[in-house]
Amino acid sequence: MLLAGINFPPISDVLNWKSIAFSGTPAALNKVGLITIAAAVITLALFFIAGKQKRLVPSGVQNLMESAIEFINNAIVLDVMGPEGMPWAPYLTGLFFFIFFCNIFEVIPFIQMPATARMSVPAPLALMVWVTFIVVGIKSQGLGRYFKNSVVPSGVPGPLLIMLIPLEILSNFIVRPFALAVRLFGNMLAGHLLLLTFAVLSEALFIKSVGIAILPLPFAMLTALTGYEIFVSALQAFIFTILSALYIAEAMKAQH
Repeated sequence: MLLAGINFPPISDVLNWKSIAFSGTPAALNKVGLITIAAAVITLALFFIAGKQKRLVPSGVQNLMESAIEFINNAIVLDVMGPEGMPWAPYLTGLFFFIFFCNIFEVIPFIQMPATARMSVPAPLALMVWVTFIVVGIKSQGLGRYFKNSVVPSGVPGPLLIMLIPLEILSNFIVRPFALAVRLFGNMLAGHLLLLTFAVLSEALFIKSVGIAILPLPFAMLTALTGYEIFVSALQAFIFTILSALYIAEAMKAQH
C-alpha cells in the first residue's frame, strides 16, 4: 500500500512468511515454525544451565531462573491454586517461558515477528490447556461429578437449568480455550502491526530529506512502542499462564 510516497507492505505479505524447504525432502518449515522451535530450545537451555550450576549463592542464569520460578510459584501457583497446586509449578513455569520467548522475538532485530501472532501457535497451546483441565477434572472428581459440577449451578431452580446448562457448557468448554487463543493472538498481532507501521514510517522519513524535521517523532514512538511490547510480551505470557492455572485449579475441585 502506497501512502504519500511511503510504501507500507500489505498485511498478506506481513503475515504470510514463505516456507524454507529442505533439500531432497517434501518437508518445509516457515520462520514462525523456526521461532517456535527456538523458543522451546531457549527455554530448555535456560533450565538446563540453571540446574547444572547449583551454586549456594546463585548468580547469572541460575539467579535469573530462581527469581523467575519464585515469582511464578508465589504469584500464580500459590495465589491461584494454593499449596496443592505446587506439582503443577514446573508445567506452568515452562508454559510461561515458552510463550514469553515466542512473544519476545517481536522486538529482535531482523526477525521482528512474534510466533504467537499466528494462530498456529496460540491455538495448540489453548487446546493443550483445555485437554489438561478436563483430564484433571475427571481424574480429581470423577467423570459424572466433574461435568455435573461444571455445567449445573447449585441452588438454581429446575426451569432455569434448561437455559443455564447450555450457557455453562458454552462458557466452560468452548469459550475458555477460544478466548485463551484469541487474546494472545490478537494482542501480539496488534503490537506487531504497530511496530511495523512506525518502523516503515521512520525508515521512509529517514530516506526522504524533507522528513528529517519530523523524523524524531515517529522514531521516538517506535522506541516507546518497542519498550511497551517487551512489557506486553511478558504480560500476555503471564495472563495465559495464570488463566491456565485458574482453570486447572477449578477442575481440581467443585466449582459450584
